[in-house]
Amino acid sequence: MAVLKVEVVYALPEREDSIVVAVPAGATVRDVLEKSGLIDLVRDKIGIFGKVVPADAPVADGDRVEIYRPLAVDPKQARRARAATYTTRSRRAGSVRSPSRAPRRR
Repeated sequence: MAVLKVEVVYALPEREDSIVVAVPAGATVRDVLEKSGLIDLVRDKIGIFGKVVPADAPVADGDRVEIYRPLAVDPKQARRARAATYTTRSRRAGSVRSPSRAPRRR
């Protein structure tokens, strides 16, 4: 039976944990996480090379299983807050426009 080497990573703002584990062929993401000891860190989604996969997805030799953290801020809400700040500032500043908002020349 073939043995697969799979890397498991979990990143925090200040550091990253990375463990390489050997699992038998036919192992799933859940099997890899249990063998790595990082199964307790799974609170949100997991993926392989940046693509979200279910826990019962099979792994291949050389895969990188990633444990994702929940987002600190919803991206849509953050964008709305930035846009509101920009709109408020631009109205007070007068007619000065940012280069990205300037009219295009033809």
